[in-house]
Amino acid sequence: MDEDEKKECREQFRDCVNMQPKELEEWLDTDESKSVGDSDGGESTGHRSGRRIVEIKHRNVDELSDADYDHMNKVVGYIHRHLEQRPDGDVEDTNWRYSLMNWGHDPLK
Repeated sequence: MDEDEKKECREQFRDCVNMQPKELEEWLDTDESKSVGDSDGGESTGHRSGRRIVEIKHRNVDELSDADYDHMNKVVGYIHRHLEQRPDGDVEDTNWRYSLMNWGHDPLK
């Protein structure tokens, strides 16, 4: 990934992840957060991703690794795909919203 691609990745990540690190950390500690997502009986993929997002958001740009950029691209893709599946009606207390929040995006913001 060249510098222009990295910059674009950071911008898309910043635009998609609308939860602050502390806010995301607090969310990940809730029962609602832990109740959604695909898992092998342990931590869900989204929950694990949320913890990784917090780590990435605490890093300086020059500290980001190729693996961080790969994860940032994965997060952006997930959020875009999941937003397309918005259910009808009030989404405040839905698994759809909870899943997005595990990935750092609160659709009600």
